[in-house]
Amino acid sequence: MMFVYIFGVLFFLDEVMRSLASSSAVSGVGTHGWRTPVDCVRASDMCNQHPQCSSRFRIMRQCLVGKDRNTMLANKDCQAALEVLQESPLYDCRCKRGMKKELQCLQNYWSIHMGLTEGEEFYETSPYEPVTVRPSDVVRLASIISGMDSATVRTNHCSESGKLCNPCLDAAKACNLNDTCKKLRSQYIATCNRESNLQMPTEPCNRKRCHKALRQFFDRVQTEYSYRLLFCSCRDKACAERRRQTIVPSCAYEEKVKPNCLELRKTCRIDPYCRSRLADFHTNCQMTPHSITSCPNDNYQACLASYAGLIGSDITPNYVDASFTNFTISPWCTCKGSGNLEEDCEKFLRDFRENTCLRNAIQAFGYGTDASPVAKTATVPPTPSAGPDMEPESIPKPSVNPNEIKPGDDACVFSTCASLKENGPKCNLSKNYICEEELDPKSESTIISEGFSGGGRSSSASVSAGAAIFFLSCVLVKLSL
Repeated sequence: MMFVYIFGVLFFLDEVMRSLASSSAVSGVGTHGWRTPVDCVRASDMCNQHPQCSSRFRIMRQCLVGKDRNTMLANKDCQAALEVLQESPLYDCRCKRGMKKELQCLQNYWSIHMGLTEGEEFYETSPYEPVTVRPSDVVRLASIISGMDSATVRTNHCSESGKLCNPCLDAAKACNLNDTCKKLRSQYIATCNRESNLQMPTEPCNRKRCHKALRQFFDRVQTEYSYRLLFCSCRDKACAERRRQTIVPSCAYEEKVKPNCLELRKTCRIDPYCRSRLADFHTNCQMTPHSITSCPNDNYQACLASYAGLIGSDITPNYVDASFTNFTISPWCTCKGSGNLEEDCEKFLRDFRENTCLRNAIQAFGYGTDASPVAKTATVPPTPSAGPDMEPESIPKPSVNPNEIKPGDDACVFSTCASLKENGPKCNLSKNYICEEELDPKSESTIISEGFSGGGRSSSASVSAGAAIFFLSCVLVKLSL
């Protein structure tokens, strides 16, 4: 009888904790927590089915043509349309990366949110669905393999002992073994190396076609292959140069004259696609205090996906040089000629050049990790389970669980920056991995992303619920004995 009573109490506690966790999760979905967000194409279709919403949506589109925000809000019809649309599915809608009607979806999103921004916001919320991870995986997200003794610091392990290898070359070989990767990689390399028919001295190639081919590659090829090409870890200059050449920088990245970064950013924000990818990068790669990896929610894989999403846009980033000891990433632009806006320009550049979240994300991928897959969305493939040091033949099939990422036999696995410090001389920690305490608080920027602020609360609620139930069960069982 006592056991029946105990199990009844535990069942009741479990239901209470589940309801608390679910209510916390619901409160974090969108600004209007009672509505489930849909993609913006579907939201537009739903709006068109209601005369009032449809007419207001048409008015809003007209309000945004050739007008800035202040001019638009001065018009009463535009104000009324915006108020109505804030109560429609269009307000909470999001887009999926690489979806068939991505451009239309993004245009629908910005047709609402361009009118909601408080002037020219430096950072904007991403229009894309968030890259999520399971609560049980959050604890392991910062785990990296960084145990390399001093004798192998400048080398990489291959299957044959004593043989030096180039992880970026291995990544290219692995890509050639996959039909989709091989085809799309060959296409963008050929397109980006083809001379422009315009014969313009400032453009040695057709940059628009090159960027389009690059976007197709990174949107359609599994990250198991594309990330290995882009984020391969290097211990010599030849490898680092091959990594830098991945996107054919002579066409896709470099120009004879470096444009001003703020002008480049302004050009980017005119295009819905580029604006969206830049907002997504700021949302997922913004340096965040009080996190292990310096990434929002310690989700470094979301940062990698956002970085890859920028390639092929007006703000295409790349490795600045062939340095393998301390790489620098930046868009091709300068802050010269910024005038009174030089501080804003430097702030924009720092988000690439001095981004601890991005650096740690690349380091974590390059050295391998036991962290969880990227996303639940079908358009964002999981992070590769094969490390960059593997031979092409060892790449697992897509059916392999991406959680099963195993470190090398000689590597030391650390779960947090704290354990890195506690282990001391047991392993020779890679100097390129930066813990949160090393950040300069003055250089950190803050991003406002209210739409997805509830995810962390729901995760912590679930973990707390499980811990409470486990503790109470132990107490009750002990009392029964």
